[in-house]
Amino acid sequence: MIYSTSVTINAAPETIWSLLTDASKWPEWEPNCTGIDGQIAVGEKLTVHTKLSDRAFPAQVTSMEANKSMVWSWAMPWGMFKGERTFRISPKGEGVTEVYCGEEFSGWMLFLFGRTVPDLSDAFTQFGEGLKARAEA
Repeated sequence: MIYSTSVTINAAPETIWSLLTDASKWPEWEPNCTGIDGQIAVGEKLTVHTKLSDRAFPAQVTSMEANKSMVWSWAMPWGMFKGERTFRISPKGEGVTEVYCGEEFSGWMLFLFGRTVPDLSDAFTQFGEGLKARAEA
């Protein structure tokens, strides 16, 4: 099960990277985010708060390549159910950048827990729109 969005933004990769890696500012541009506890850096643990659920979501920043990519991961014990959110930033020419954000759910209990995940398509579209609006402002 994968939810994703891709958006073309008239901004440099560095501008987008600075938005994606500043946890304190996410609620200003990401319409579904009410806060992120923690620092967005490799190995750091985050707690993501959203309007989509009363439950906060733990994640760990498992990889980062400045101005290019980042991965946040989380898992239930024994690999029952896992999530991995990937951000990719791809320059497309002078001041134009393509940004991909996707979350893949997997694990041997996906058939059961996957039914509890709401359709996140709109949330990912709103993420892309919010990032684009802030980066181009």
